[in-house]
Amino acid sequence: MLLNTILLMSGTMVKVLQLLASLSILLVLHEFGHFFFARLFKTRVEKFYLFFDFLFPFSGLLNFALFKKKQGDTEFGIGWFPLGGYVKISGMVDESMDTEQLAQPPQPWEYRSKAPWQRLFIMLGGILVNVLLAIVLYIAIFSIYGEEYLPTQNAKYGIMVDSVAKTIGLHNGDMITSIDGRKIDRFNNIIPEIAFNEAKTIQLLRDGQNVNIDIKPGIVHSILTTEKGSFINTRIPLIVDEVTKGSEAAKMGLVHDDSVIAVNNIPIRFYDEFDSLKRASTGQQIVLSVIRDGQEKNVTGTVPANSKLGFLPLYDIDRFFKTEKIRYNPAQAVGKGVSYTFEKLGNYASSIKMLFTSKEVKASESVGGFISFGKIFPNEFDMEKFLMLTAFLSIVLAFMNLLPVPGLDGGYVLFLLFEIITGRKVSEKVMEKATTVGLVLILTLMVYANGMDIFRLFKK
Repeated sequence: MLLNTILLMSGTMVKVLQLLASLSILLVLHEFGHFFFARLFKTRVEKFYLFFDFLFPFSGLLNFALFKKKQGDTEFGIGWFPLGGYVKISGMVDESMDTEQLAQPPQPWEYRSKAPWQRLFIMLGGILVNVLLAIVLYIAIFSIYGEEYLPTQNAKYGIMVDSVAKTIGLHNGDMITSIDGRKIDRFNNIIPEIAFNEAKTIQLLRDGQNVNIDIKPGIVHSILTTEKGSFINTRIPLIVDEVTKGSEAAKMGLVHDDSVIAVNNIPIRFYDEFDSLKRASTGQQIVLSVIRDGQEKNVTGTVPANSKLGFLPLYDIDRFFKTEKIRYNPAQAVGKGVSYTFEKLGNYASSIKMLFTSKEVKASESVGGFISFGKIFPNEFDMEKFLMLTAFLSIVLAFMNLLPVPGLDGGYVLFLLFEIITGRKVSEKVMEKATTVGLVLILTLMVYANGMDIFRLFKK
């Protein structure tokens, strides 16, 4: 029990460290985007901070930094409040809410003295850098690792379904051929196609016969709120992977790479068949027939009340299926990196749109904070996955900052576009009030999102 707790803690710590590293990189580079264009247009930058050196959004509370160093006109530092970062640009209404400076006549080095198009680039700088970073990371990933995927037609054992999938008529072993009549080439695209495009029908092969399944209302909601990958997954033969120490499986003598072929003398091949027979034997003795080192062997135990024997099935796609591996030369990687970035950006925008347009998606179940972001990282560090997730988070950061909310980059961009189109500059008083409202709104959303994460933890 103690060992399991330690292992769980270590896995959680790895997730936390990866999230912290990823966000720190993204925040520094985002703020560098603002810094770069400000300095390019000879605008003074007073502060450049990773994290806030005050209790956001209250710029006058708990002002201290973990580290700071003055270089030229700019103070570089690391704040104590880890919910973002900022650059303080002279003559600009921002998170610091420094209105004393704005009461003085504009100086040549200040933001407010610059041409509207220059101020627009300064405000878009962070978003541009985040998009460019995602492109660069994807180019590197496709150049180094290539792209591997499972063609849908190569999932030769069909799908394994959960209780939600069964409610719409899907069966274990079904072979999905298309969604709404559109062929799905990659197995991993099946669930996104159903959820994000709110599909109406699924076409499949069952026992050699073509079957059409109607997707009932409410399924998208169930898919988005269920555990990742449990709605449907590739059906694979049952081979034992990891056995938990002290578990019933360990007492039975199950070991890694045992291939389970029968339960209580009933032949099986797949995990779903095993799981069904195991649950029917809860609290009773169970006999598993396994192939070990080419020899058949029987092991006996008792199924616990929670019906869990204590082992994980081997889920090795390469072992069971023929996957496709695409290698990219440098020129191809550039094209793929650019297209993939905007594909991901479009998918994320669609998922946000669903919060407002779909009857099945509820903000209380879909919105998350740092815990939700932390969960997407694996328990063990993997460079390819880390780079992939960092690129995705860079896209998320770019999109969220582009929202037309005062206090976010998109809010400033909205005011600047108004000025460029009408020739009338928004007054600094209006900017101050709008920024105050925007910062309170942002804080409220942050508290709500992270509060929902905590609520879900206690709800489990």
